[in-house]
Amino acid sequence: MHLLNQINGVNMKVCKISELRGGEILAKTVMTPEYKMLLLDGTILKREYIDKLKEFGIVQVYIKEDIDTRENILKAELEEEVKEKVRSILEKHIYNKNGDLIELCKTADYIINSLLEEDEVAEKIYDIKERENDIYEHSITVCSLSILTALKMKLPYERIHDIGIACLLHDLGIRYITVDYVNKDIKNMTEVKASEYKKHPIYGYSVLKNETWISELSKSIILFHHECMNGSGYPLKAVDIPLEARIVAVCEKFDELICGIGHEKVKVHEAIEHLKKFSNILYDKAVVDIFLEFTAVYPVGTYVKTNEGEIGVILRQNKKYTDKPVIKIILDKKGDRVWKDVVRDLLTDTICITEVVEMIQ
Repeated sequence: MHLLNQINGVNMKVCKISELRGGEILAKTVMTPEYKMLLLDGTILKREYIDKLKEFGIVQVYIKEDIDTRENILKAELEEEVKEKVRSILEKHIYNKNGDLIELCKTADYIINSLLEEDEVAEKIYDIKERENDIYEHSITVCSLSILTALKMKLPYERIHDIGIACLLHDLGIRYITVDYVNKDIKNMTEVKASEYKKHPIYGYSVLKNETWISELSKSIILFHHECMNGSGYPLKAVDIPLEARIVAVCEKFDELICGIGHEKVKVHEAIEHLKKFSNILYDKAVVDIFLEFTAVYPVGTYVKTNEGEIGVILRQNKKYTDKPVIKIILDKKGDRVWKDVVRDLLTDTICITEVVEMIQ
């Protein structure tokens, strides 16, 4: 529960350390019980700062309210609940002992229904941020992204359900390979390692091919989720790919890129550029176009440079304009800190973003 406050005209709220994601701005200086100063007010929180606060036993901080407006696909509590459910089921799975995997059918429907209950789900722009590799979080994110895409493409519920369950299980085969794939590009692996890694869709499919509780469509998605439109994908180099697998292929590639699974990790805007570049070559253009309608190019909390030389932080998104967010200027064109609130809306302002920059001190 957040407690809202206002001091000297600054909106702030108390936020638990466990809820911080990075990019928030401290509204009050953080001190230890011994009055040792840890972080000054106005500091932009990096992940390493958050980890240090945890080490010092700090359980909550004051953050500025206007920076915490990112639109996540799943609510934090729901995402954590689902992740633990998926983790507990998949971690204890033994080859061809599939009884517990049936529970993931309910989990897929849980995610679908939670998205259907969202207000204005068709109008929202979502902030998907690059993050550390977690194969279970990856499966849930791919599931959510694929379901959103399928909903916007107006697919029937039954097919959306099949997409959901396939996404939660699509990387089941990774558990049966020994290749290090974290932040490693397949192109740079040895031929032997790359060949082994590319077998993981077959391993996942093989585990489930004789099961009757999972549809043939879901099985196909698991087998085809790395196939490409031009036949350059794997493991089958197929070109006749079901629409549902093409949906998952786009969402899978995007999330792989931003969390470093079988690829060197890249920024969100770079992953989006990849999809645009290879749309209608590797990926179904219709799917890519729908996906880009709801995916923010610059997620909330991202630091950017404008064509005028200012540095700003993304505050919020403008509906239907994924590349024109609202930014708060942090540094002026001379590199000096801007302490007053200077907010610029790229939808109405003449400035544009030229590059993404690292977090500033």
